[in-house]
Parts: sequence; structure tokens; C-alpha cells
Amino acid sequence: MNTLSQLLKTVKGSSPILYWVVILHFIFMLGCLLGLAIDERTLMGVNVWIKPLKFSISGGIYILTLGFLSTLYPYSNRKRNIITITVALTLLLEDAIIIYQAARGVQSHYNVTSVFDGMLFSAMGILIGINVLIMVLFIFDTVRLKLNTSKTVQWGILLGWLIIVFGSWVGGQMISQMSHNVGVADGGAGLPLLNWSTIGGDLRIAHFFGIHAIQIIPLFAFWVSKKWNLNRRKELIAVTIFGLIYAGWIGFTFYQAKIGIALLKL
Repeated sequence: MNTLSQLLKTVKGSSPILYWVVILHFIFMLGCLLGLAIDERTLMGVNVWIKPLKFSISGGIYILTLGFLSTLYPYSNRKRNIITITVALTLLLEDAIIIYQAARGVQSHYNVTSVFDGMLFSAMGILIGINVLIMVLFIFDTVRLKLNTSKTVQWGILLGWLIIVFGSWVGGQMISQMSHNVGVADGGAGLPLLNWSTIGGDLRIAHFFGIHAIQIIPLFAFWVSKKWNLNRRKELIAVTIFGLIYAGWIGFTFYQAKIGIALLKL
């Protein structure tokens, strides 16, 4: 709890707007949990509030992560504010659309059944596109700048940004086919809460692990640099091996989904 408190304090001091957007996401999460408790409506076989709950949690974690990582870059206050506010507000709007569509009891993604729904779906695509461009900016800046952290952690951050861009590309693959399942229609039997298909391929699995690389790999690099008694070269090798294994896992889940095989069959 002390670590989380310090993280929130750092982010709040650097970007108050981003901090409050993170807080809003966790308020959204509580609202979705309340929706689950009192609203029995379902969409494609699951409660309508499951999807906004997942996006509220994931979005809040990503925005918080980016807010903290931005403090490690030698940016001017103006550049940092432009980046963090853009990310915070675009993802806030995307999640607001998802929550709004859930409240209506309709799909947010792949929904072009009306002009209005199609406009909302297109808007979400534009908002995510803006964030992918910012991810690419972070890749270039991680390569060319010296971050306020160890070389081991900086290398882990770079690997995290590279893999999250691939995870975003997987999201683009889902949009291109207007579905996330392969071999079976969207919906149907799935894992609890995650709802990943247990009867066919599901591209959301590779997408999930891809977008969370920016937390997992830098955390591993930080752990290696603080807890492992290694020299710098061996630390970098350890982080590289971990990153390759992690990327390999994502590649495997992507390939498995593309040929229509479920990750787990229950």
C-alpha cells in the first residue's frame, strides 16, 4: 500500500489532471460492480457491465503507468503535460463510450448497426490511434534519451513499449475482421470474467498480454536491478531473455487464435 500511495503521490504531483482521470476510472470500476449486482441484462451471453468493468480497470492501470513513466523522461513540463493530458482525456472518452453503450445494452466495439453506433465505434478507433502514436513517440524517446532510472530498467521500459505496440496491432486485427473470435462467432462459452473463448480462437488474449507488457516487463527489470546480485551486463541479458519469452508467449497466443484454437477448453 505504501508503494501505491507513493506512486499516486508522484503522479498527482506531475500531472493532477491525469491523476484525477485515474481516480475516475476506479470510480467507474465501482459503478460497474454495482451494475453487476443490480442489473441482470446480458449481451452476447455475459452481463452488460463485464466489459466496461474490464476496460475501467485496464484503462486506469495503463493511464497510471504512463503517468509515472513520464516522470522518468527528461521532458519539459509543457511536453509532459501535453502527453499525459492527451492520454488521460482520450482514454477517458473511450471508456465513457464503452460505459454508455453498456448502459444502453448494446455493443461498443464492432457496432455499426446505426449511424450513431458507427460514429461511436469510429471515434474509439481514432482515440486509440492517437494513443498508439504516443506509444511510438515513447519508443523513440526511450532510445534517444537518458531516463532517470538505471539502464536495466530503461531497457525494460523500451521492451515494454515495443511489445505494447504489437499488442495494439493485434487490436487492429480485431477491428479489421470486426470480431475478436476466430472460427466461431463472438460470444458463447468463455473463461469467467475474462470471457476469452473456450470453443474457438480469441485474439483478445494476445491483445491483453500485449497491452500489459508496459507494466510487466519494466517491473521485472526493476526487480532484477534491485534484488538480483548481478552486474549490469547480466541484468540486461536477464531482462532481454524475459522480454523474448514474454513476446514469444504473445506470438503463440496470437498464432493459436488465428488458427481458431481456444487457449483453454473447458
